[in-house]
Amino acid sequence: MEAIWILLTLFVLIMLAGVYGVVRAVRAAKRGIDRTVHQARVTVEETRLRARQLAQPGATGELAQLRLSLRGSMRATGQALQAAAPQDRSLSESLGLFQRLSSHALDLEADLKRLEQEPDRSRLAALLPEMRERTQRITHSADSLRWAVQERTHRMAHDDLDSLGREIEMEAGALRHWTAVEPDEPLAAPEAGSRSGPDAGVRPGPEAGVRPGPEAGQEPEPPRPPLGARPNPEPQAWQKPWQKSPRPENTA
Repeated sequence: MEAIWILLTLFVLIMLAGVYGVVRAVRAAKRGIDRTVHQARVTVEETRLRARQLAQPGATGELAQLRLSLRGSMRATGQALQAAAPQDRSLSESLGLFQRLSSHALDLEADLKRLEQEPDRSRLAALLPEMRERTQRITHSADSLRWAVQERTHRMAHDDLDSLGREIEMEAGALRHWTAVEPDEPLAAPEAGSRSGPDAGVRPGPEAGVRPGPEAGQEPEPPRPPLGARPNPEPQAWQKPWQKSPRPENTA
């Protein structure tokens, strides 16, 4: 009975995992479709504005030009911030400022779009300077933020390249250690038993006229024969105490 419950639990868990994976896949596909549709709409809208800018000179063409300028500046700034934000955490405040600026840009975009449907040309001409000023202020702010982000990114890349170059030079110098100046003739290794220091070259020995005595734990050396004496092959009597001395012969 317990085995049946375990198998049933595993089956339910597998089904839940499958449903969760399917839901995530559907949501990801939906986001991809929405993104593609949005990009297509933006492309169609900008193409229509460029055509209107060229085909309808005057206030209508200027409104299309203002919308294109606003869209291009905001899109470029947003892309620059999104590209630099993952590598630089200090751009969080810049992202907040861009979101606030985006809300003003959306309001201006809606106002410009409504003015395109304005039938009264005199009213359109009266409101056009204000729309132009607002567009210039927003695009100037967006351009300033984008240029600052780009300069900061380039500066960080330049500093990182300088640091990397210094580290590579140090590593290259360490790898070329054999190019150091070496002596022409290496110093000979000291012989065994040789002494170094101020006493080098002086043989240890007793003082003049003094014969060293036996050290502790060593037997005394036998007396040495004088210089020029011939060695006696026969040991002396004192060397053989067990040998009797010869008697003197009678001279009678």
